[in-house]
Amino acid sequence: MRYRPVFSDSAVEFLATLPRRRQRRLLDRAQELASDPLLVPDIKLMDDEGREISHVLADDFLFSFWPDHAMKVVMIVGIEDSS
Repeated sequence: MRYRPVFSDSAVEFLATLPRRRQRRLLDRAQELASDPLLVPDIKLMDDEGREISHVLADDFLFSFWPDHAMKVVMIVGIEDSS
């Protein structure tokens, strides 16, 4: 079973602000992240709950996420524009 991306409320809000073409690019990058949940991130930081959050720069987006192996999802908790 493949992993799938799941977006936090703040990630969805960011996505909604983008033009259609950039939305499609962002969703494509999110699918790529989910297809490789063991990807070595650019940086890892701990969140307030003590969870290790991976940060990856993809195209002109900075994704913050953590894989949930039990649920087979990549939880995308933040997205920033890095352009």
